[in-house]
Amino acid sequence: NRWRGIRPQTRGEAMNPVDHPHGGRTRGNRHPTTPWGKPTKGYKTRHNKRTDKFIIRRRKAK
Repeated sequence: NRWRGIRPQTRGEAMNPVDHPHGGRTRGNRHPTTPWGKPTKGYKTRHNKRTDKFIIRRRKAK
């Protein structure tokens, strides 16, 4: 589909170890990762957002 402007995508396993964390394939398998080495497929990568949910006013002021 080059005529739609979609460029070809090479699989990480088909690359060399210098090009992608999944490249090479000689010593065992690795967990699915992004090309930058962050875990993917269900692994949470976001930090929790801090909220003021539990800061409440006193019922009876001092």
